[in-house]
Amino acid sequence: MFGIGFQEMLVILVVVLIFFGPKRLPDLAKSLGKGIAEFKKATDEVRKGIDEVVREESTESPAPTAEPARKPDEGESTSEAGDSDPQHTPPKG
Repeated sequence: MFGIGFQEMLVILVVVLIFFGPKRLPDLAKSLGKGIAEFKKATDEVRKGIDEVVREESTESPAPTAEPARKPDEGESTSEAGDSDPQHTPPKG
C-alpha cells in the first residue's frame, strides 16, 4: 500500500496519536475515511464521463473528406466529363 511497510505505518500511527491525542483520533479517522470515500466517488464519476465520451466518439462514423466522382449527364459531351480519364479515348476524326 503506497510502498509503506508495517513499521512505517506503525511509526505514523504513533506520531498521529501523540500529536492529536486519543480523544480526537476516532473523529480524525472518521473524517479522513469520509474524505477518501468522496475522492473515490468523484474520480469514478470523472472516469465514467471520459469513458462515455470515448464510447460516443468511437461509435460515430467519420465524415468522408472527398466527394465521390460524378458520372456525366446524358446531355454533356464526354470531353467535358474528364479528358484526363486514362480509359477514355477521344474519337479520331
